[in-house]
Amino acid sequence: MAIRDEIIWRSGVIYVVTSIIAIVLLVRIVLFQFFERSKWEALGEKYVYKNDEVKATRGNILACDGRLLVSSVPYYSVYMDTRSTGMPPELWNENIDELCRGLSEILGEYSPAGWKNILTSARKRGERYFLIRKGVNYETLKQLKELPIFREGQYRGGFVAQPENKRIFLNSELAARTIGYLTDDPEGVKVGIEGAFDRELAGRNGKVLKQRLTGGVWIPVNEGNNIEPVDGNDVVTTIDIELQDVATTALRNQLRKHNADHGCAILMEIATGDIKAIANLKRGENGEFYEAYNYAIGESTEPGSTFKLPVLMAALEDGVIDTSDVVDTGNGTVRFYNKIIRDTREGGYGKLTVKEVFEKSSNVGTSKIIYQHYKDNPRALISRLNSMKLNEKLNLQIKGEAEPYIRQPGDKLWSGLSLPMISHGYEVRFTPLQILTFYNAVANDGCMMRPRFVKEIRRNGNVIKRFDPEVITNSIASMKTIRKAKKMLEGVVEHGTATNLRDADYKIAGKTGTAQIARDNTGYRSGERIYYQASFVGYFPAEDPLYSCIVVVNSPSSSVYYGNMVAGPVFKEIADKVYSTIFFKDYPEKVNDDKIIATPDPGNGFYDDIHSILKKTGAIYFKNGNEKWVATGRSRDTIRIVPLKIQENLVPDVRDMTLRDALYLLESYGLRVQFSGRGRVKRQDPGYGAVIHDGMVVSLDLGI
Repeated sequence: MAIRDEIIWRSGVIYVVTSIIAIVLLVRIVLFQFFERSKWEALGEKYVYKNDEVKATRGNILACDGRLLVSSVPYYSVYMDTRSTGMPPELWNENIDELCRGLSEILGEYSPAGWKNILTSARKRGERYFLIRKGVNYETLKQLKELPIFREGQYRGGFVAQPENKRIFLNSELAARTIGYLTDDPEGVKVGIEGAFDRELAGRNGKVLKQRLTGGVWIPVNEGNNIEPVDGNDVVTTIDIELQDVATTALRNQLRKHNADHGCAILMEIATGDIKAIANLKRGENGEFYEAYNYAIGESTEPGSTFKLPVLMAALEDGVIDTSDVVDTGNGTVRFYNKIIRDTREGGYGKLTVKEVFEKSSNVGTSKIIYQHYKDNPRALISRLNSMKLNEKLNLQIKGEAEPYIRQPGDKLWSGLSLPMISHGYEVRFTPLQILTFYNAVANDGCMMRPRFVKEIRRNGNVIKRFDPEVITNSIASMKTIRKAKKMLEGVVEHGTATNLRDADYKIAGKTGTAQIARDNTGYRSGERIYYQASFVGYFPAEDPLYSCIVVVNSPSSSVYYGNMVAGPVFKEIADKVYSTIFFKDYPEKVNDDKIIATPDPGNGFYDDIHSILKKTGAIYFKNGNEKWVATGRSRDTIRIVPLKIQENLVPDVRDMTLRDALYLLESYGLRVQFSGRGRVKRQDPGYGAVIHDGMVVSLDLGI
């Protein structure tokens, strides 16, 4: 009986334990199914599904005429789901050889047999996300989509393509530092236009549901709650591609010729402050020049003789001198305390008028003038310079502008030498763009314009925001002083330090600058070597200025370092290009009997019609190119004819055309036209360079 009881007891224990386990399992099942279901579903989705961000396509950065400077070009990573549930075995077996042959022809890298071996092995391993190739462009992607198996799509053919956008410079590295860039590091470095207008360019990212496959890879899942990304807007700059190319090429050639360390060139439109070209080049270790830093807006140096214009204008404005006053420069040296200031001409210039002091760039003459009239009240000179806005930053649309600096009376380093040194561009610091902005104001009859890099924000070709030209101050000085300053600037080129820049077709006004520059803690001299900065700043045509320009070359290491010889040729090359492509106003030329030679104004339009008019009137003209649609302009008594800027998919420029020509040209692009008034086209909206889209209407205002 004892054995039987023990067996029954043990069986009972096993039964009870088994029952308890069954009850516990049942309770857990009920809890999982009814009370904790949402918790475990969420946990499962966390590891099987996830919401991922879909990057929006970044907007384009455009030149002033609508052409692309920078764009986000789509590239793709191509994968194959070798075990796609919708792929029948016979599809694989019958087409794998042809697929591998196509992959070998399109992508190379492996032979058809090699591709077959790779894909077959991946299929045996059950790979759901096998990488075919990264960085595939759109044209290659289209070819891959047409291959057997792949042409069946993602479900049946296992073809998966994930887009990735890359930022591409469409015009090499032109204006690269001004266009700028962004970095993905935690600091988030933002440079140039890319950085300043990141918000407009970035767009809005979307959301997509992804599923985790074997091997840890994630693939998108079509789901109703996915949010499509909103692409970024386009930013239209003021940069002209052709002029930018000229500025960069001319600067690079001159830097190479003089074995310089770095330099910059800026071209500005006088009336608007628009930056049409901005080049910044530095010599690399391999001797080649590249855009490494935006010296034009970020490097503040002692400008040297280009600063003589504002100091002499201050004296003119204060009425302490006139341009006809005579200054004795003696033998070309003058001592102030323990400092000897010298002129470049051996033996000096003797007696000069104030105008000649400026034209010859006499350090002795300028320092004598300023010291004589301001030694008892130096703050008067500094206050006058400050009133010209020289002590204020320009507050540009892009970041990185260096602070201007003018030594002030009362500063720790102010001394008896400060006035003479300031008079010829030392103990002050400015960026090239700050100096150019001042000269641009002189050319603009005293109105100082804020430099403009971006003029519009566009979306789908339509302007959604404009940045109008902005005035810093309406007058940096009286018109009397401005007129005298202009005469002095013209004299520099006509019979001063920049006679090598004289041109028979148009007049240049400007100022040379040659400054010693301090290097680190070694001062102006390092061993036996003195470092120089050569510059030329001015505007053209002098009679009715349209463009201003500055060129600065830092540390030319050859024996030639003067502004007229090092920086001047770059200025001249840029000005020549502008003059040959953009037409100035008519400059009537007087003859002996004071009658003015008149030339017809044929406007723009169809060449055959314009040619017929000019031939009948006997006008002097010449033509560049063989295009049918042309633009015309006058220089004195000569008509110049050049091709009209026309680009596919962009609205053409029909200003100054007859209504007949404008209608014909616009409608040939599929555009609808509305017009009012009579005469030639004076205004069009949208303007030249807008991207054409279906149903676009162009409005024309006509006038006589």
